[in-house]
Amino acid sequence: MAVSLLDRLGVRGAGPGGRAPVATLALIALCLLTVLVSPSSGFNPAYGTGPARACAEQRYEQRWGAVPAELTSGRPLDAEQLAALPKATPDCALAPTPGKLPVLSVLSSLFVHAGWLHLLGNVLFLFVFGPGLEERLGRLRFLLLYLTVGYLAAYGYALAETGRPDGLRAVVGASGAIAGVLGGYLRLYPRARVTALVPALLFLPLRLPAWLVLGLWFVLQWWSVRSGGPGVAYLVHVIGFATGYLAVRPAPARRIRWPRPPWQGEAS
Repeated sequence: MAVSLLDRLGVRGAGPGGRAPVATLALIALCLLTVLVSPSSGFNPAYGTGPARACAEQRYEQRWGAVPAELTSGRPLDAEQLAALPKATPDCALAPTPGKLPVLSVLSSLFVHAGWLHLLGNVLFLFVFGPGLEERLGRLRFLLLYLTVGYLAAYGYALAETGRPDGLRAVVGASGAIAGVLGGYLRLYPRARVTALVPALLFLPLRLPAWLVLGLWFVLQWWSVRSGGPGVAYLVHVIGFATGYLAVRPAPARRIRWPRPPWQGEAS
């Protein structure tokens, strides 16, 4: 069923081999389950509503997200650093988490998302571009690329932000790893046609080449880094995309071996 659905949507990856993109779908499922059990889902009454839930979301993200200052220091934030953070609500209390391992927080942060819209935006890109890359690399190499790029993007961002105010804020979401998938897809399938919704044309769906869609996406992320767009770690996207593009190598072109004329001897 997954293969048939992907075929109907024009998604590469369900193609000649006929194999379902198990790794891609498993990553999407894990992201979905993580949001369901988090305060961001809105389904768990234990987290409360309104200001109480907003505070619970901030505590949850600080606990399971990747904090740049923690990644570079190797230890969780102390009470003084947490006190310097802007609070979700005036009475929101943030306590240190001594058992937190910063190096593992990168892994957990790849599945934690700040709400349903954040999740939808990420998994949509993964659903469209992940199958093609998984088919070419194989499931194990695809997962290894995904996680490696996610780690490199998180630590690259940490090095850039430590010592700044945003260095104390948790980064959550699979954006860095998925940006790596986009970069790898562009390297392997630059001329593939993908369906894109164009805002300037009232979100009219158009079939455009991947180099145009993903190239414009990268330029937009880079411009957002330069302009200092608030609330989103755009540098994570830039690092992830560039790393994924450089990490994936297209298959070498096949040399055509023409038949040797009978009167010509073997070359030495």
